[in-house]
Amino acid sequence: MIVSPLASEALFHIGPLPISAQVLTTWAIMAVLAGGSWLITRRLSVARPSVAQALAESFVEAVEAQIRSVMRTEPAPYLPLVATLFLFILVANLSSLVPGNEAPTAHLETDAALAVIVFFSVIVFGVRARGWRGYLRSFADPSWVMIPLNLIESLTRTFSLMVRLFGNVMSGAFVIAIVLSLAGLLVPIPFMALEVLTGVIQAYIFTVLATVFIGAAISEEGAEPPAAATPRPEA
Repeated sequence: MIVSPLASEALFHIGPLPISAQVLTTWAIMAVLAGGSWLITRRLSVARPSVAQALAESFVEAVEAQIRSVMRTEPAPYLPLVATLFLFILVANLSSLVPGNEAPTAHLETDAALAVIVFFSVIVFGVRARGWRGYLRSFADPSWVMIPLNLIESLTRTFSLMVRLFGNVMSGAFVIAIVLSLAGLLVPIPFMALEVLTGVIQAYIFTVLATVFIGAAISEEGAEPPAAATPRPEA
């Protein structure tokens, strides 16, 4: 019997819902991120910030700068979503380095959930910035003839987000598993370093593309931000 690499084995069930290993890993990542955020922010200090606070502030400033660069607007309304997306995807990608663990982003359902979050975020922020009429009118830009194509584009770019993240993370995990099974423990270390780099790059690309899509939705002209602010997607 051939088992599909996309299949997920259920560890147990909560009612009719099967709970797989990647679901447990996702819950663990969410708990770690939430707990870490609470620990860092519970005792903030202006005079003597801790190392963790300084690193968190540097991260927030970097994300704010990226949002300003891509969206040409104040980052405050979009910072929680963009920063959380990046942190979650980054930690999820790197969780494959834990022995015996598989990255949740190497499974299509996790990437689909992330892409759906971006899809609805684009709608919410677009309607909030331009109103229902203004947002729906953007699908007729530059002409009403473009309405079907613009509707298809909004779906296909969401699909491309999902497939890009899934393909890159899953392929990296396969390469490491194959090399590890053939060459032993020490030889795959350079591949693991490459996996770290790939995990960081894929988290960055997913997050910046999500920011570009939201920026296009809130733009009065309905056009995407300048191409210089958009990273070139990795294969």
